[in-house]
Amino acid sequence: MVVFLGTVLILIMLPTNTYRKHWSVSIRAKSGTSTFFGSYTMLMFTFPVLFIASLGCVYLHLGNKSSEPRVGKNGIERSKVLATWKRPVLVSGPLGIVSWTELAFLVMFVALLIWSFATYLRNSFLNIDRQGPMHGDKVWEAKLEDSGLRLGLVGNIVLAFLFFPVTRLSSVLPLFGLTSEASIKYHIWLGHIVMVIFTAHGLTYIIYWIVTDRIFEMVRWQKTGVSNLAGEIALLAGLGMWATTFPRVRRKMFEVFFYTHYLYILFMLFFVLHVGISYSCIMLPGFYLFMVDRFLRLLQSRRRARLVSARVLPCDTVELNFSKTPGLEYTPTSVMFLNVPSLSKLQWHPFTISSNSNLEKDKLSVIIKNEGAWSKKLYQILSSPSPPDRLEVSIEGPYGPASTHFLRYEKLVMVSGGSGITPFISIIREFIFMSTAFKSMTPKLTLICAFKNSSELTMLDLVLPISGTPSDLSNIQLQIEAYVTREKVATTQSSKQARAVWFKPSSLDEPLSAILGPNSWLWLGAIISVSFVMFLILIGIITRYYIYPIDHDINEYPTAVRAILNILIMCICIVIVASTAFVWNKRTNAKEAKQIKHLNRSAGEHSPDSGFYNAERELESLPHQSLVQATNLHFGERPDLKKMLFECMESSVGVLVCGPKKMRHDVAAICSSGLAENLHFESISFSW
Repeated sequence: MVVFLGTVLILIMLPTNTYRKHWSVSIRAKSGTSTFFGSYTMLMFTFPVLFIASLGCVYLHLGNKSSEPRVGKNGIERSKVLATWKRPVLVSGPLGIVSWTELAFLVMFVALLIWSFATYLRNSFLNIDRQGPMHGDKVWEAKLEDSGLRLGLVGNIVLAFLFFPVTRLSSVLPLFGLTSEASIKYHIWLGHIVMVIFTAHGLTYIIYWIVTDRIFEMVRWQKTGVSNLAGEIALLAGLGMWATTFPRVRRKMFEVFFYTHYLYILFMLFFVLHVGISYSCIMLPGFYLFMVDRFLRLLQSRRRARLVSARVLPCDTVELNFSKTPGLEYTPTSVMFLNVPSLSKLQWHPFTISSNSNLEKDKLSVIIKNEGAWSKKLYQILSSPSPPDRLEVSIEGPYGPASTHFLRYEKLVMVSGGSGITPFISIIREFIFMSTAFKSMTPKLTLICAFKNSSELTMLDLVLPISGTPSDLSNIQLQIEAYVTREKVATTQSSKQARAVWFKPSSLDEPLSAILGPNSWLWLGAIISVSFVMFLILIGIITRYYIYPIDHDINEYPTAVRAILNILIMCICIVIVASTAFVWNKRTNAKEAKQIKHLNRSAGEHSPDSGFYNAERELESLPHQSLVQATNLHFGERPDLKKMLFECMESSVGVLVCGPKKMRHDVAAICSSGLAENLHFESISFSW
């Protein structure tokens, strides 16, 4: 916290004369980093954030070792002030659902940007008025150029935060109670802000060059200092990404949006070439953590997952069941990214995990709804009369919250629409496990699910695992209110049974396992810290014995070459350290994988030879009787959410919602109305 507050203080003081004339001069004189690292900003801006990330890994590791979770009345002692700050304040509009906490941080962040820009302009305009403009410019022309420069400096502050939300294996986000999936909206906000600022930055300079008859500056690439051409290439790459991010474009042309986002490589590369490595150190920490995460995902994605079977439901939905090692653990509402090379070698799609790692030690399941071109092709392949004997699949993840905070409520109300029921399946299974493992009282559970057609009721069959016993559901207080909105009575299609596809094992497939083993947080902290220390040592040697003898602090060494050297050494260090950690843990994972493969061979003797059969007998083995008793069916109507939520009399009621945008906004509006102080809104991000 001390390091974090210190970093925030530096960002606040950055545009002031106090920082420029006193702090930076003193730090530069005492550190001597120009001789070894080329710039003091590397240790001043990059090191503190990476230190927080490394220390956060240790904190999260210790948190995973904590004992029995607190549930029910003993775990809901939360102050009314904190509960108020978590309530939604905005439930519609371009920002989506925003809580008081999020709004407060957003206002403070925008205030930081306004403060920085205003302070930069005030100090620089005073210098222009005192000393006069340079290059023979008029006063207003000099101030126009300076405005463009200050916009770029402010944009660099925004860029420093841009990559934190999209770092999936992040130790920073969990420290704030966030996950990468839930933080995507922050990435969207920051992306729009940074592109507005950088576009204004570029246009201001273009206007300045036009009015001063120096349009040739647009193609200038200076040996030292700022490279204009590199900045324009970076801006064009950013505009290419930005144009496809707007909701209408993204929904209609998702593949265009997906592929154009790879332009971030060009954007970041030419941004560093534009400003040099010194100014890049402000945004470097977030991008450094993103590169570590991205390379670990690349290593994991090269393995082929062992896909055991698939259940095809009559509601255009399929459940994929993967083999996993017992050491792979994940929390409810976790997501996993899937790639099927036969459909697309480049596309990765996130799906919410419906299984529970405590109940199902050797299996991991995801549910995929037939919506979109990619999922439609997959469903057609698996539902065909002659499905393939083997489907090649690669995975990244799982990724999920570090803790299950919803266990603290006295009652939990889960509201879903369509396939939005998926994350709630994993939550229900978690409570089943807790009721049997810890013998403790779990919160009361109410599942309110809305479906368009009665055929979608078959998704309720997935609530309980196949390995469950009839006593599992009786240990928890579960009430299911299922609504079929477009039919007044059940159709014959709703009585159709699911059917299963069994896949033949292959020696190339591996059970899913944690890429960094059971102590993944400690390994991640080691990768971050060791790779950065190695980078500092190598770049220090290169700077001291190669760059400094040429440069001698008189800026003769090419800025672009220095930047490329830093990027290259940084990437090499990350690759070496992350690969070493991956190979080391692969040995441990291989032992568990061999045991799983041996069990799969034994089980395979009892699998259908055809690889495809009707799963009616399998489904009959589920504890359907207790599930039916807990379910109330409603046809031809929609749930009266306001009435049902206000009827909850418990002192602390967690309200989770997952489904269409309108449903989320309606539930958020009810919880934020102030008419029921016991309702605590939680929006869940899900993928299907």
